[in-house]
Amino acid sequence: MATTYEPIATTTLGSDTASVTFSSISGYTDIIAVCDAWLTGTANLNFRFNSDSATNYSVTLLKGDGSSASSYRETNTTSGRLGQGNSSSRGVYIGNFMNYSNATTYKTSISRDSQASSQVSSWVSCWRSTSAVTSISFVVDGGFSLKSGSTFTLYGIKAA
Repeated sequence: MATTYEPIATTTLGSDTASVTFSSISGYTDIIAVCDAWLTGTANLNFRFNSDSATNYSVTLLKGDGSSASSYRETNTTSGRLGQGNSSSRGVYIGNFMNYSNATTYKTSISRDSQASSQVSSWVSCWRSTSAVTSISFVVDGGFSLKSGSTFTLYGIKAA
């Protein structure tokens, strides 16, 4: 049987904004976020589940720029990662949040981002909580913001 993607919500920013939050997420097996965004400075585009900003996240990065590759790992951080961005180019960020409503396991995500002028990256994030995810917030670190015109769309996946 086929898997069905259902649009849940879309928001386009009318001004520079510190964060975007989608709430009351339920009824799906997985969630996909597609973000066409740029940032007010060079920083990470992060996510937080259920407004949790404690050090309950771990992230691993694989990155390439066409001539070199690198990796990075961080534990006990305050958010998961969608990707890295800057103010000079718009980025495309896609986050896959698997089994988000399960109340017996930690939550994992796989995210990809591409900056046309500089790099492509892949992130694996883990939220060390067994709570079901009911909201996802997208935030930029370093005191930077999301620029006006950035678009965030959330899709729900219903298993067949």
